[in-house]
Amino acid sequence: MTIDLSTLNVSRIRDGLSKREFTARELADAAFDRIDAVDAEVHSFNQVTRELAHAAAQRVDEMVCAGDPLPPLAGVPVAFKDNMNLVGTRTTCSSRILENYESVYDCTAVRRMLDAGALPVGKCNMDEFAFGSSTENSAFGPTRNPWDLERVPGGSSGGSAAAVAAGEAVLSLGSDTGGSIRQPGALTGTVAMKPTYGRVSRYGIVAFASSLDQIGPFSKTVEECAQTMNVICAHDDMDATSVDRPAEDFTAHLRDGVKGLRIGLVSDLLALEGCDPAVRERVVETAEALAKQGAEVGEVALPSTQYGLPAYYIIGPAEASSNLARFDGIRYGHRAEDAEDVMDLYLRSRAEGFGPESIRRIMLGTYALSAGYYDAYYGQAQKVRTLIIRDFERAFADFDVLLTPTSPTTAFKIGEKAADPVAMYLSDVYTIPVNLAGIPAVSVPCGHVDGLPVGLQIMGTHFAESTILRVAHAVEVATGFESIPPMVQRLGERRGAIVA
Repeated sequence: MTIDLSTLNVSRIRDGLSKREFTARELADAAFDRIDAVDAEVHSFNQVTRELAHAAAQRVDEMVCAGDPLPPLAGVPVAFKDNMNLVGTRTTCSSRILENYESVYDCTAVRRMLDAGALPVGKCNMDEFAFGSSTENSAFGPTRNPWDLERVPGGSSGGSAAAVAAGEAVLSLGSDTGGSIRQPGALTGTVAMKPTYGRVSRYGIVAFASSLDQIGPFSKTVEECAQTMNVICAHDDMDATSVDRPAEDFTAHLRDGVKGLRIGLVSDLLALEGCDPAVRERVVETAEALAKQGAEVGEVALPSTQYGLPAYYIIGPAEASSNLARFDGIRYGHRAEDAEDVMDLYLRSRAEGFGPESIRRIMLGTYALSAGYYDAYYGQAQKVRTLIIRDFERAFADFDVLLTPTSPTTAFKIGEKAADPVAMYLSDVYTIPVNLAGIPAVSVPCGHVDGLPVGLQIMGTHFAESTILRVAHAVEVATGFESIPPMVQRLGERRGAIVA
């Protein structure tokens, strides 16, 4: 039997296990077969974890044999961004400074996935310490987009997105500080969600900017995204920012439709210079399709969000410079050899361990926090953040959800923006305001431009994940988007039999 993971979803896997059509071990091996077949080209993974996956598969198969109830993600191959700790793996953040760091504890979100029966197939490539929008800043080489291997998958969670798009994993987790889940989701044609800040525990993730970071899922479908959210959303005493809310079934209202919902097209963001007119057209077409389904669609302005990008590139680097100060060559991580004294050790270890973009952001953040500049830069950026929050509050008084493109363009060529940091930063112009406000958003495919996927960003007020997933499902139905990249389709045809 040949199992093609790109044709399976979470529910089908659980049902097939219950009916003993295949085993969890066979599912794990199918994932590794696909990784072996495509990852030399795609480079989704920094580390493949066969032993961990096989051990998890054995536990699931024993449950099947015993007739025990199966957990919600039983037998589902999953991958994790390489800034999430998992015992038995290295957690490198795609940086030389942590190249050989062995995890000594588990990230809470990772542990919840594994407790739900998921099979961990590996740790995914990323922009170093999540600094980037293309996964070109990895110390271990770039990840390539399965839709076109000459193009980027987005970033910083590009490896996690590409793993799902290429059929190497059914689900993956990424982290989102300024768009690092949603933007690669858009560029790879996957469903990608950034939950409300505090919905998902950040314990066990290597911090970038602690007031902005949030863990979330990649999947092929909105239903699988909701199923993953059911698993990872819960209070955690180990995270002081974790909110304590009752458990919620995010699949319960997926098929309720959008009739009567108030949907706002963010006119000023949609009109931003730099947005590909064809991308804008796909978004407007999707809004019109939702109106035909009974939604009340109108326009809304978020005037302060035009300052989101500069505010973010002060707040984010400032917090990063503080968080990354711990990597000093003393306690763990890369240590320079033959240092003359402790200061020389600090300087050389960090210079050798960090890549250019990490150094750029550390220096920028340190400058913004330095004496004489704190109020002028960091303090002002926090005031802008407050104005953005208020803009969203006013908008959500009139609308249930808001729509923008996720990314101003489709996937760009590898190297196209690497030498121009400002052009790269503009890739996140639509996603950054969401992180500054702490609200939830999802990117869902809404069509193609020149054969490449376009992502629609659906934003909601705090803890409105069920509503935005409901709208995302309606978009999925309306567009009929084909989520399997051409290279994956060709691979399936070559390999023959498929379990569907």
